[in-house]
Amino acid sequence: MSECLFCRIVAGEIPSKQVYADDRAYAFLDIEPWQEGHTLVIPRRHVDHALVDEDVLAELAPSVLAVSALLRTRLGATGFNILTNVGADSGQEVFHAHIHVLPRHADSPGIRNIRGAIHRDLDEVYALLTAE
Repeated sequence: MSECLFCRIVAGEIPSKQVYADDRAYAFLDIEPWQEGHTLVIPRRHVDHALVDEDVLAELAPSVLAVSALLRTRLGATGFNILTNVGADSGQEVFHAHIHVLPRHADSPGIRNIRGAIHRDLDEVYALLTAE
């Protein structure tokens, strides 16, 4: 899948701001975030979308939990939107399964505010999430 953007990110051919990884999944900051800390969790294996088979969502669940905990601890998130798009009609743009983990805060709650104000640039958010 050398043409797949996310496969190339997992392979290290394209740089990303990785915030989590395990043997099944890889998580990195979205370069066009809707919220500060907007993270994509993707399977290391190539699958077109999250409903390809019954294992995709199950194998990503532990990573989504770990990323959520990281965003809660490091960015003070008090809520989350967890979503995935399946197929072009849903808005899927990269045809490699991915789950969006959007940290949310009390000052901008609700689905109507899913696109929030971004106060820090991607590098600042990345530094907060990856600091030892």
